[in-house]
Amino acid sequence: MRVPDPSSQPAPLPPPRSTDGYRIALVCLGNICRSPTAHVVLERRLADAGLGGRVEVASSGTGGWHVGNPMDERAAATLSAAGYDPSRHRARQYGATWPEAYDLVLVMDAANLADVGGRTERVGLFRDFDPVDPGGEVPDPYYGGADGFEEVLAMVERTSDAIVGALPGTLGTPAGDHA
Repeated sequence: MRVPDPSSQPAPLPPPRSTDGYRIALVCLGNICRSPTAHVVLERRLADAGLGGRVEVASSGTGGWHVGNPMDERAAATLSAAGYDPSRHRARQYGATWPEAYDLVLVMDAANLADVGGRTERVGLFRDFDPVDPGGEVPDPYYGGADGFEEVLAMVERTSDAIVGALPGTLGTPAGDHA
């Protein structure tokens, strides 16, 4: 297991588009494994940090095959075993207006990045914020076993923590004052 490199700094978050809060979109291929896992975890971490009311999270897939379906049973079971509630998720498809509608669009891998039009100031890889492997991809666990879903959850948890840690400065809220 790799440990955080104290000399590596995650990418800075882009500034909010409005004073109404911050909007983050998470994107993978089908919106049934990786991006909904990140969605559930990031929302929980935001709520725990007192930022849930100021940061909106959405997730989607670049493909429309699963629209309206719940998350993959294995992803949901992994989240449930870790104390998260995956039951509210329904798959959505990424839309062309999302880069303008969200402050930050984070995709899970290079193919997703190409599908959404490439990197910009507001579009990048989810793991650009990973303290262990900045800029890495979140591997798709769909065709593998349970250990792949657990690996994804570990990546998502530490990366979500880093994103939540960067948000107070981006939102203009002093650390520890998230009310």
